[in-house]
Amino acid sequence: MFEDQATLKICIAMATVGVVFLTMVVRRNAPTEILFGLALTLFVVCGVIQPERAWHSLADSSVIAIGGLLVISAALKTTGALDLLGHSLLGSARSERHALSRLAGVVVGGSAFLLNTAIVAMLLPMVISWCRRHHISPSKLLMPISYLAILGGTCTLVGTSTNFVINGMLSEMSQQASLLAETPEAATDVNADEAADLPQRGYSAVWMNKYRADLSKMNLLEISRVGIPCALAGAAFLILFGRHLLPDREELLDSLEDQRREYLVEMIVSTGCALIGKTVEEGGLRNLPGLFLIEIDRDGQVISPVAPTDRIYENDQLVFTGVVSTIVDLKRIEGLVPAVDQDDESPPLHSATRCLVEVVLSPTSPLVGSTIRKANFRQHYGAAVVAVHRNGEHLPSKIGNIELSPGDTLLLQTQQSFVRSFRNRPDFYLVSGVEDSDARRPDKRSIALGIALAMIAWLFLMPFLPNWLRSIYPDGLPAALTMIPVAILTAAMGMIATRCVSVADARRAIDLPLLLTIGAAIGVGRGISDCGAADLIAKTIVNSVGNQAYLGLAVIFILTVLFTEMISNVAVAATMFYVAVGLASHLDASPRPFIMAVTLAASLSFISPIGYQTNLMVMGPGGYRMLDYVKAGLPLTVLVGAIALALIPLIWPFY
Repeated sequence: MFEDQATLKICIAMATVGVVFLTMVVRRNAPTEILFGLALTLFVVCGVIQPERAWHSLADSSVIAIGGLLVISAALKTTGALDLLGHSLLGSARSERHALSRLAGVVVGGSAFLLNTAIVAMLLPMVISWCRRHHISPSKLLMPISYLAILGGTCTLVGTSTNFVINGMLSEMSQQASLLAETPEAATDVNADEAADLPQRGYSAVWMNKYRADLSKMNLLEISRVGIPCALAGAAFLILFGRHLLPDREELLDSLEDQRREYLVEMIVSTGCALIGKTVEEGGLRNLPGLFLIEIDRDGQVISPVAPTDRIYENDQLVFTGVVSTIVDLKRIEGLVPAVDQDDESPPLHSATRCLVEVVLSPTSPLVGSTIRKANFRQHYGAAVVAVHRNGEHLPSKIGNIELSPGDTLLLQTQQSFVRSFRNRPDFYLVSGVEDSDARRPDKRSIALGIALAMIAWLFLMPFLPNWLRSIYPDGLPAALTMIPVAILTAAMGMIATRCVSVADARRAIDLPLLLTIGAAIGVGRGISDCGAADLIAKTIVNSVGNQAYLGLAVIFILTVLFTEMISNVAVAATMFYVAVGLASHLDASPRPFIMAVTLAASLSFISPIGYQTNLMVMGPGGYRMLDYVKAGLPLTVLVGAIALALIPLIWPFY
C-alpha cells in the first residue's frame, strides 16, 4: 500500500498532527499537554522520531527558560513591584483613552521581558477597580490590555514562549549545519543514512552551508526590528480607534447599572435561618438592588416565577441572579448558605476569616470538564463556589450540576489567605479578591527589582561579554555566560534565595502543563521534520507559489496566523518552523525571513480568545463574546501583518 517505510512515517506523522489539531478545535477542554504527549509517544513507537531526540525535546533550553521566567514573574508580583507600577500609572488617569495611553507603555515594555500572562493577571483587578470608580466599562480596556501584552511579547527574544521555542530549534539546526559544513559531503545532498539522524531531511547541504549564518540563534533584540514597529503601530491603533471597535458592557463587581454581569447563585435555607416562615417580601428579598429570586426548589418541586407572597421554609433552595455587591448582602443573612456546601463533609469555613474571591478558570485547569459538585473545591482549595457567570450562556439553575469551561468566572467563599496561596496556580487566574496584608512582601521589593534589572542588563550585554571579560577568562569565556536560559535561571534562583518568593510559591508558579505542552510540541515538530513531512508540505507550497519568495513568505505568515487563532501558538510555531525552513530550501533562499515570519505570526493572535491565554483571561471579566474579538482583532491583525510582511524582507533579505 505504501511505497516504502518513509512514506508510511510521513502518513503517520501528518495523520497524528491532524487528529491533535482537530481535537483541539472541536474539544476546547482537551488537555493540550496530554494530546501532544500522546502524539510524541506515538511518534517514538512508530519510529517517526528517535527516542533520544524526543526526550531531549522535553528538556529543551526553551522549556527551562520559560520555567525561570514564571518564577521571576511570581516574585515581582509577590513583592508588589508590578502592583506599584500599575497603581502609579492609573492614579492620575481620568478618561478611558488617557488610561489606555498610560498603560500602553508599561504593558508593552513589561511584556517584552516578562511573561505577558503575569502582566495581564496583575493589571486585571486594578483596571476593573479604576473602571468602577470612573464609571467606565472595563470592556473598553481589558481586551486592549491583552492585545498590548501580546504585542509587547514580540519586541524581544524573552517576551513570549514562542520566541524561545523558535530560538531553541534554530540553535539545534545551527549546530547541525555546522556539522555538515565540516564533513566532506558538505557539497552534496544529505544521503539517506544521514537523514535518519539529522533533522535536515530533504534539505540541500549546499544550501545549508550557503546560509549557515542565517540559521544561527537570535540575539535578544533581533526580533525587535520588526516587533517594536508592530507594537507601536498596534498600540496607536488601539488608543485612537479601539474605543469605537470594542463593546460598551458594564462590569458587575459592585456596579448596579442597567448592563451587568449577573451571577447565578444557589443558596439553601438551613436550620435557624431568619427567613423561615416569612414571605419573599417580608424577608427583604424583593428589596435587594441588583438581585432577583428566579426559583425556589422545595423537595424537587420548583416554584417559578416566584411571587412576593410565596413563603420560605427550611431546606428550600433559593436560586438568584445578581451582582457581587448584592450577593455579599445576601450572604450576611444568617442561616443562608451556598448550596454546594451541603454536599461537602468538610468543616465549614470559619466565619471570621471568610472573604469573597473572583477567579477565572484557565484552559489548563483540572477543573475544566468537571461539574462543580464533583470538583471538590473545599477539599482542593478550601473554598466554596457561591456563584457562577458564563457570559452569553444560560446556565442550569442547579449550580452543582454546571460543567465548568475555560473562561468561566466563579465567585468563591474562602479564607483570606486564598489570594496569597493560589494567585500563582495555573488552575485559574485571579480577577478580584479582598486585600490581604500578607499577600505582598514590600520589604523584598527593592531586591526583586534589582535582580530583575540585573538579569535584563545581563541579557543586553551578552554580545559584548567575550571582549569585556577576556582579561578575566584568558582561555575563553565560559559558554554559560552567553546563554539566555542561564541568565534567566540564575535570576529565578536569586529570587528564591533572597526570599522574594517562597519555595512553595515558586513551585506553584511553574505551570507544568504549559511546560509539558511546549516540550512535547517541540518533539512533535522535530518528528515532522525527521520523517520528511515538513519537506513535503514545503514542496506543496512551492508548487503553489512557484519561485516567488515573497509570495511564499506571505503564505507561511497567513497560514501561521490562521492556525494560531484555532490552536496553541506554541504548537503552531513548533510545526511551522520546519515547514518554513523547507520552503526556503526549495526556493534556494535565506531561511531567516521565513523563520521570522513564523515567529511573529505565531504570537499575533487577536481574532479569537483561543490562541493566546491573555485573550481568554479577559473574556469573562470584560463580558466579551467571540464576535467582539473578530471586530477588534481583525483590523489589528491586518495592520500588524502588513507591517511585518513589509519589513521582514527588508531586514532579512531573501538572497
